[in-house]
Amino acid sequence: MGVKGGSSYYIARKVCPQIITTPANFVRYFEISKQFVKICRLYSPYLEVFSIDELFLDITSTQKLFGGTTSLIRRLKDHIRKQMGNIITVSVGVSHNKMLAKMASGLEKPNGVTYITKDNVDSVFAKSSLTDVCGIGFRIEKRLHMLGVKNLLDLRTIPFKALEAEFGPHEATFLHNVAFARDDAEVVSFGNRIETKSVGRNYCLPKNETNKRVILQTIFELLEEVSIKLRKLHKKSRSIGVYLHGDMSYGGHKTMDFYVDSGKDMFDVLKQSGLLRCVGNAQYIRQISVWAGYLKDNDALTLSLFDQAGKKEDLQLALDHINETFGDHTIRNGFLLYSDKLTTVPNGFLADRLNRIELAKLY
Repeated sequence: MGVKGGSSYYIARKVCPQIITTPANFVRYFEISKQFVKICRLYSPYLEVFSIDELFLDITSTQKLFGGTTSLIRRLKDHIRKQMGNIITVSVGVSHNKMLAKMASGLEKPNGVTYITKDNVDSVFAKSSLTDVCGIGFRIEKRLHMLGVKNLLDLRTIPFKALEAEFGPHEATFLHNVAFARDDAEVVSFGNRIETKSVGRNYCLPKNETNKRVILQTIFELLEEVSIKLRKLHKKSRSIGVYLHGDMSYGGHKTMDFYVDSGKDMFDVLKQSGLLRCVGNAQYIRQISVWAGYLKDNDALTLSLFDQAGKKEDLQLALDHINETFGDHTIRNGFLLYSDKLTTVPNGFLADRLNRIELAKLY
């Protein structure tokens, strides 16, 4: 009908006015992803998550344990079907590098298995589209067409200098390597230690917001979400930032000589530093971003000599426990009374460090 994967709702509605939409369920998607990863890691410890439903699995050292590559794939598919149901199918691409394996996985969907070897790579390239390679989108494809490149084998005929002149050195190197099926990237285990340098939250308001109180309440609640993430990571921050986009762009950050992990404390820092005065100057605001940087582990911080600080932290932990048990926003700051409750979801799959760390625990 003309509606393609990745189409915006506006475009899809234009092409198919009677289209039926369903709300996204990011929590459910993540649970399915975790189940998928948990099964796959049983077949090799060398596993790299690539997207919500894709991963790389290096079976070089484990395939013999399962009777060879073909046998391993068959057992993996059976395992997923038995544990996750017939609705979940798996398309597998097998090759000697990640670029070719990723390409192969998309050639026989759904539920197919494709091998790209050094012997058949030329024949696969001859009948594949340029966009079958991850990293070549429609815009790059269009520019390659202008250079006379219609398929991946044609790409080999273009001198590197010509590619560099058109695309620049970085993209030219990538395309040149693609042409000759080269990729030396290793499978990077997701279980490696994840260093968190900052925590943030981005939110697009449902309309151009002119109500200053609503804007400030939204900033406050976003900071509350950031503070919850910090406390779950057992970290505190000494640099708080805010970015507002509307009729104009406003933003900045404040670095302190003390550490915080409370949404209210963060809001007070922004307010006292003058970074929120721009809310009164804006005609409207549509997008808000907040973040916390210069993070430090709680264990590395000097303990307060005053009992009041300890009581404040104990109270905050109790509130966190209640909200985690009974749902987000069960108990809120009085400033947020009657304000809309934001839905806490990642900005993108595994964009949230907490999700990344939770997934890494499966390794």
